[in-house]
Amino acid sequence: MGEEKKPQSAGVWPTVKPFVNGGASGMLATCVIQPIDMIKVRIQLGQGSAGTVTKTMLKNEGFGAFYKGLSAGLLRQATYTTARLGSFRILTNKAIEANDGKPLPLYQKALCGLTAGAIGASVGSPADLALIRMQADATLPAAQRRHYTNAFQALYRIVTDEGVLALWKGAGPTVVRAMALNMGMLASYDQSVEFFRDACGLSELPTVIGASTVSGFFASACSLPFDYVKTQIQKMQPDAQGKYPYTGSMDCAMKTLKAGGPFKFYTGFPVYCVRIAPHVMMTWIFLNQIQKLEKKVGL
Repeated sequence: MGEEKKPQSAGVWPTVKPFVNGGASGMLATCVIQPIDMIKVRIQLGQGSAGTVTKTMLKNEGFGAFYKGLSAGLLRQATYTTARLGSFRILTNKAIEANDGKPLPLYQKALCGLTAGAIGASVGSPADLALIRMQADATLPAAQRRHYTNAFQALYRIVTDEGVLALWKGAGPTVVRAMALNMGMLASYDQSVEFFRDACGLSELPTVIGASTVSGFFASACSLPFDYVKTQIQKMQPDAQGKYPYTGSMDCAMKTLKAGGPFKFYTGFPVYCVRIAPHVMMTWIFLNQIQKLEKKVGL
């Protein structure tokens, strides 16, 4: 099979490759990170510290609870990370061509990251909504639970009960958060690789680990305020009169700022960092390994 594909590989594969690699590395990273994510959602919903939440979940719901919503998590990576990492690579390659093959200045990398984030989030928003709903389901009172069995059933029911456009409910904040996160993650990674490899002369492994750590930190710092608002909006329920606590993201942001000051948005930063950064790091490390493997096989 490898032999016949060779002449054709100039066509589709180079274009598809960054997308395939991005999606695969994101999905592998998710399998490692999903349990931490589950604990983060419970902490944000106010169920105590990491230790307490873990103990309670193990006692009441068993080990499987940590992987609740895994199908949605994987679906989200397959859509969102495929789109954002693939489009980022293609955008930066185009920009480097336009730049006569020289490395890009940071602001251009940041712009590519913003764009890639927006593309990824628009594609991945439905899966993201399914994921949040599946994770928050167990915390709702029994009467309000939605009991989705898996991501596809969740998407199907959201469409039949609430219409197709409901899949992009809260997509505004999701897209904005993804733009912030990907700007932080993608631009800082490429910049750090150049720094560690070229300026510090490090070999491949320390470069990838160093750069993915920096990338993880910036992804977290840029996106937590948006994540906080997004979680508040997606989990709000109407009160007895059918009124929602917030009219939209800006309203939520202003009320949060009034009530708790700017640091309120950084509630749970260490936990958020522990969740976002490893996923970012794992994604980069898996991506690096996948690319190495492809080189070996001659793809």
